[in-house]
Amino acid sequence: MSLDLGKPGDFHVHLRDGAMKELVTPSLREGGVSVCFVMPNLVPPLTNPQRVLEYQKSLQKLSPRTKFLMSLYLCNEITPEVIVAAKKAGISGVKCYPAGVTTNSDHGVSSYEPFYPTFAEMERQDIVLNIHGECPSGEDIHVLNAEEKFLPTLELLHSKFPKLRIVLEHCTSKAAIKAVKRCGPNVVATITAHHLYLTVDSWGGNAHNFCKPVAKFPEDREALIEAATSGSPKFFFGSDSAPHPVESKTKGKGAAAGVFTQQHAISYVAQVFDNAGKLDKLRGFVTDFGKDFYRINDADLDSATVTLVEKPFKVADELSKDGLTVIPFQAGETLKWAVEWSN
Repeated sequence: MSLDLGKPGDFHVHLRDGAMKELVTPSLREGGVSVCFVMPNLVPPLTNPQRVLEYQKSLQKLSPRTKFLMSLYLCNEITPEVIVAAKKAGISGVKCYPAGVTTNSDHGVSSYEPFYPTFAEMERQDIVLNIHGECPSGEDIHVLNAEEKFLPTLELLHSKFPKLRIVLEHCTSKAAIKAVKRCGPNVVATITAHHLYLTVDSWGGNAHNFCKPVAKFPEDREALIEAATSGSPKFFFGSDSAPHPVESKTKGKGAAAGVFTQQHAISYVAQVFDNAGKLDKLRGFVTDFGKDFYRINDADLDSATVTLVEKPFKVADELSKDGLTVIPFQAGETLKWAVEWSN
């Protein structure tokens, strides 16, 4: 059996910098992705449009047939004037990290009101706001309810800026799915591959399955699967593939948050859709809905297309180069569906 997927997209990827960038960026093609939306949480973060373009150019050298959609890191430097410059530079979005909630988020947002002028300019310039939807831990907030506690903020921002296109990134809960559905068509959500598999029991004691936001309960996973396979354009694929050196996932003082799925991104998702009897909905989720939201035309992408084929293969135990090693999701396990490029 085979399925034409056209030119799939992954609308949330971490490609890092330096040696890690060199290692993981070529795997975009291997994973079956033609276009991707790149996160800006480098060290230091991407806050200048010119630096974003330089970073984009470096990625293009490593994967010349991939289209890279770029973003800025929301902080005090991202003024309305910077948004105007970003639009002229062709930058697609601005990523909002609540301060301290995940990897390289120390420069993130503590209060949203000071950014209202920036959001208003983003609305005028039609630049997307990409939100890591969690509140920082403290008081009655912890990793299992941090996303749900954030949802009133999402709905408030939508009410104040109804024309602003907003992505609630990497949804993990039934409550988040409901909130996105309550909002208008300008509010959508990405869903990762690994959150379609994992629950809280999957990462408790397993550093390689630990990510932020953390996987929640079985009923939350079922809500994610239902949304992803529903055929609703409000939900599309963003892997949040986040590579870390193996030593950072096993260190004694706590594991780095992130799951590396990029190498087999589409194959992981296909297995979930197959299990749900919804392979006919896969193309919408991984190809059509994200490109429609970001207004990407196939004519602007490389000519090659992807076919999903039933061809079982084993996930490698590791991806490594020059002493740098990353452990992929489900290392050593067998996946049923492979991707093949037309040329």
